[in-house]
Amino acid sequence: MQKAIREVLNGNCVVYPTSTLPALGCILTSKALDNLYELKKRSHDMIVSIAVSDLEQASDLVYLTDDLEDFISAFPEGSVTIILRAKKPLDERLGGENIAIRILSNPIAKKFVKQTGPITATSANISGLIPVNDCETAAESLSNTANEIAYISGICTGGVPSTLIAWHTVCKSPNSREIEVLREGLVKSKEVLEWWKKQI
Repeated sequence: MQKAIREVLNGNCVVYPTSTLPALGCILTSKALDNLYELKKRSHDMIVSIAVSDLEQASDLVYLTDDLEDFISAFPEGSVTIILRAKKPLDERLGGENIAIRILSNPIAKKFVKQTGPITATSANISGLIPVNDCETAAESLSNTANEIAYISGICTGGVPSTLIAWHTVCKSPNSREIEVLREGLVKSKEVLEWWKKQI
């Protein structure tokens, strides 16, 4: 893991395990993101989410609300990705003023990101290709003779992605007390909305 930590802090991309699929992580600088998008052959208008180890780490990047911790704890760890208002705008490829935060549940990933700080949480594959479950294989598929991608060993279980939610602080109306499910995943839209209705 120490090699992977050094690599990512130096601005390089690293493949790491999550509760679903191998992820490609880099620090949140424009140069590191340039490298990530080039490796994935990803369009620059496709936003990537950010992985954090816990809410305390997330608080360095986004404004947290009193009801957010209760919401997250109501569902399995790592099952939701939440778009929140950034404390200061980030690169537009991370969402600019509104960024998607995912608290990791994989213990190896949590330990890794605890030491690196927030990093990207996009799938470790070339855009459009089916991702693999093995971190080593994922890293090899993204490597070339000039750039060998470091990785943390792990086999991921695959399965359904996290549910993507726009929190009420980023919904269109400034007075809105609604949340919006943008992508249904591990947590069903009905479950999210039922929890929310109990709060308002």
